[in-house]
Amino acid sequence: MTEPSTQMENETAESQPSGNQPAQLQRTVGFWGAILLGLGSMIGTGVFVSIGIGASITGASVILAVIIGAGVAICNGLSSAQLAANHPVSGGTYEYGYRYLTPWLGFIAGWMFLLAKSASAATGALGFSGYLLTTMGLEMRWLQIGLALVAVAGLTWIVLTGIRRSNIANTIIVGITLAVLLFFVVAGVGSISNNGVAGGIRFMPLFGPSEPSNAGGFAAFISALRQFLYASALMFVAYTGYGRIATLGEEVKEPARTIPRAIITTMIITMVLYISVAVVAIGTLGAEGLGQATLDAVAPLEVAARTFGIGWAPLLIAIGAITAMLGVLLNLILGLSRVLLAMGRRGDMPSVVATLDPSGSTPTVAVIVMAVVIGLLVLVGNVQTTWSFSAFTVLVYYALTNLSALQLADTERLYPRWISWAGLTACILLAFLVEPQIWFLGLSLLAVGLLWHFGIKLRS
Repeated sequence: MTEPSTQMENETAESQPSGNQPAQLQRTVGFWGAILLGLGSMIGTGVFVSIGIGASITGASVILAVIIGAGVAICNGLSSAQLAANHPVSGGTYEYGYRYLTPWLGFIAGWMFLLAKSASAATGALGFSGYLLTTMGLEMRWLQIGLALVAVAGLTWIVLTGIRRSNIANTIIVGITLAVLLFFVVAGVGSISNNGVAGGIRFMPLFGPSEPSNAGGFAAFISALRQFLYASALMFVAYTGYGRIATLGEEVKEPARTIPRAIITTMIITMVLYISVAVVAIGTLGAEGLGQATLDAVAPLEVAARTFGIGWAPLLIAIGAITAMLGVLLNLILGLSRVLLAMGRRGDMPSVVATLDPSGSTPTVAVIVMAVVIGLLVLVGNVQTTWSFSAFTVLVYYALTNLSALQLADTERLYPRWISWAGLTACILLAFLVEPQIWFLGLSLLAVGLLWHFGIKLRS
């Protein structure tokens, strides 16, 4: 393999537009900082909200969907890791698409990332306000949306102060969240054990739709399988926060060594935690109860904690959920602004979004623009809609990640080619298993993006 330091310098230079070199972000994120950024992006909406959404779709088999989602995410994560190690700049698959595919596919990757993660951020903001209001005994939709907008504004201010302060806030948030989820798993296992046979019945049937179907035989199986794969697509999105490590490649120290190790470590921790939480949540509430708690109050784990027989358990879970959602939102604003920064550098977005603050640590305009977009999506007010939209768009994005990884030379490759082929196939399959109106909307917005790109190129 080419000497990492020389290779990275050459690729970084090649990845930038011709002409004056833009100001570069500082490398301030180490191995543990990268892991905490990944955990902050992954352990939030996925575990506190999307497991419940999956249960409302596929029943107890959401536990299996968590595993399928993890498998797809591992393939994509390894593709992202080797791309980021060879090409460590801000922008993630947007930059990889330009380098290894074509400018059009690079633009599509960036555009779909902005759409996908803006929707994920809106889901996180709504999840935060949902847990907070449930704790307070309030269920007012307008208040939930208003509090979500306040959260977006507050975390935008933190991101604008620079990545060092963002990392401190993220470390505190991740620490609280992990402690709370460990309590949820330990206390929940005890609760399931105390229920004996009744606790085990909640896992049956392990594979089947969330609601009984009138169809019989093969038709019923196909219906259940489709719902299961739909839930798997939604659960895959819950793992995609590892991409935040790659999109911050320009700010990571020793990226060729740090990024792959951080992504793999983050994936393992998250997978174990998600499976544990899913088992406890189904075992205490049942799939139907968990799904209903998600759709009604966007606070499924808090409702599950009420069955533990520990008076303060729901409040503790709510605190963990609130901090987790804020962590997800913080990290998504960071990641989104870096992709928009990269697109501004290349001229795919107005150049003003590539402006850095005087310290060179924050793309100020890009942060503000993405905060506004997230705020607009918050107004949708429905977590299943925003999360499903995120699923389709992010699966398209990671299909392009895997396609880019397949173009790596043998000297650049860290993992076997079949991993990228598996990730590419799974992403394409799962993308079109979400609700038809969701992928139709996604394709329509993709067409809007391509028209924008075509217009930009004509003017240049």
